[in-house]
Formats: sequence, C-alpha cells, structure tokens
Amino acid sequence: MITGTILDESTLFKALTVFERDGSYDCRITDKKICELPEGEVTIQVSYSSVNYKDALSSIGNKGVTQKYPHTPGVDAAGIVVSSTDPTFQEGDHVVVTGADFGMSRSGGFQEYIRVPSTLPIKLPAQISLRKSMEYGTAGLTAAMCAYKLIEKHGVKPSDGNILITGASGGVGSCAVQLFSKLGYTIFASTGKLEESALLKKMGAFEVIDRKEIDDHSNKLLKKPRWIATVDSVGGNTLATVLKTTHHDGCVAACGNVSGGELHTSVYPFILKGVTLYGVDSVGCSADFRRLMWDRLANDWEIPALPELYRTVSLSEVPEVLQNILKGKVKGRVVVEL
Repeated sequence: MITGTILDESTLFKALTVFERDGSYDCRITDKKICELPEGEVTIQVSYSSVNYKDALSSIGNKGVTQKYPHTPGVDAAGIVVSSTDPTFQEGDHVVVTGADFGMSRSGGFQEYIRVPSTLPIKLPAQISLRKSMEYGTAGLTAAMCAYKLIEKHGVKPSDGNILITGASGGVGSCAVQLFSKLGYTIFASTGKLEESALLKKMGAFEVIDRKEIDDHSNKLLKKPRWIATVDSVGGNTLATVLKTTHHDGCVAACGNVSGGELHTSVYPFILKGVTLYGVDSVGCSADFRRLMWDRLANDWEIPALPELYRTVSLSEVPEVLQNILKGKVKGRVVVEL
C-alpha cells in the first residue's frame, strides 16, 4: 500500500491484470498508474478484496462476465476514500464497493487503488471493519438479500418449517447457513462435498444432505414437499427440483447458476401449491437496498465469524485461488489483503 502518499496521475500501484492473447488468458501482477483508472468521482485506496466465482470466470475470458481485456477483476473491494468530487464522500471514509459493472466491465478490486462513480460506494456502518466487510463480500450481501426476500417480504418464520440451502459449502451458501441458523431456522444444507459435513453442522446446519437428493430426473411434475423456503445458488435442475419439493405457499430465493442457466419446470408448483420464486440480484440492485443490507449485517443479521471459513491471501496468490475455484476446490471465503 502507498498510505500517506499524495496521489498524482503518475503514482504507481500494484494490480492483478488478465491479458488475452490468441484466445488464451494470462493473469499476472502489473504496475499501473492512477491515470489508467477509469473515470469516476471517488478514488479509493483498497485495503481488502475477496475472491468470487465471477472473478474466476473473468480470469478465463468468460464473455458473459468480461468482454474487453486487459482487465483487472475483483467484484468486491473495501477501502478508504482518498479523494472525491462528490460531497457525499470525504477523504478518510471507510467504504465498500460491490455491484453494477465493478470487476466485470469496469476495472475491479484486485488492485491497490480504484476509481468509481459515486453511486457505487457504500459507507460502512461503524460496527463493520474493512476486513469484516470482505469476509462478507458479495456472498454475504447476497445471502442477506435472500433472507430479506424470504423473511421480510414473504414472512417465513422458524416455526413454518425447514429451510434448504443449496450449494451450502460455497460462499453464498455458507453465509446463508450461518445467517438463517442464527435467526433460529432449521437448516438442511445440500452439498456435493459431504466431507465438509462437520463444518456445515458447526455453522448451524441441522442436517447435511447430498446434492444428489436435490437433483430429480423422474419427470414428475410435483413431489413430496420438504421445504418451506430455499436459498438456491445452484440453478439448473437443482432449482427445478427445489420448486417441485416446496410446501404449499412456500418460497425460493434464486441467486446463482453454478449448474446451468436453464430452468426446465412446469407451472404446477406455482398454480397448484402457490410457490413463489424470488430472483435475487446483487449486481443491479439499488444503492439504497445495498445500504439497507449492510445495516442488517451490522446489527441483527451479523454473521458469526468461524476461522475455518476464512483465509487471507496476498495479491500474488490470487491467480492460484481463481484456478482452484474453477476446480471446485475452494470452501468458504477467501479475503485478499492489499
């Protein structure tokens, strides 16, 4: 970090940059200048970032995430405002940046400085440190958004029945397990990593089930109901199975598509059982909604920290983490210390 240095447009800093050449992609640490940052009202010295699945996709040239290279990924960042032309933000403010095109089409958080539009940063509540905000990151923010849809919008109470969390070993899933457990719900955690069962139960899962149980290929339009509500970060046939196994007037918050973007289902869960499917979008949601979710996470929805779920890496270690995410070898959250 270059703490205390007066910035000018020639100031050098470190960044992870993805280069494209002849259809192949290479990640490496580079030196960048402040003048190379995109336009924006707020310049931030990044203290921490975190590694997400979208970052891994960006690193291998997924055009649905990033279309133009060279590019610096990192859909999350937390840091300190060093300059702002918008009076909403003052030098020294602690802020978190997620959402919109940050880390996708806009240069992201895997670098020591970022410059963003003033619509993107959220001032962190005093109860959340810069590091803690990246332990949450987009994953924790998304889990909170799912909780908002199921609990505050739909009105699901702990006494109503069991909650299913799919992809429970992943970033969103692990945050959701801890959050709903803290709020008193009975959690069934679905995972393809049954070796993580003990850890999932430590997070608060009542029972851990194999993801194969949530992958029905029977062609039945409805099946025996099992869940009053679900947080689904998997998509595809998992989501289709969840819908047909949800109780009457139950609900599902869909926030991911790890197993595919197509959804082959019928209208019967909706017209015969009154199931509600909520979409959860942490990218395009309003700044007001993001601010509300950070306030929730700072107060009643604070997720307890389990050391086993978090590890810290340097910027130089990020390329290896990105590869491991694509191989399904990463559990919990990876925080990047800049």
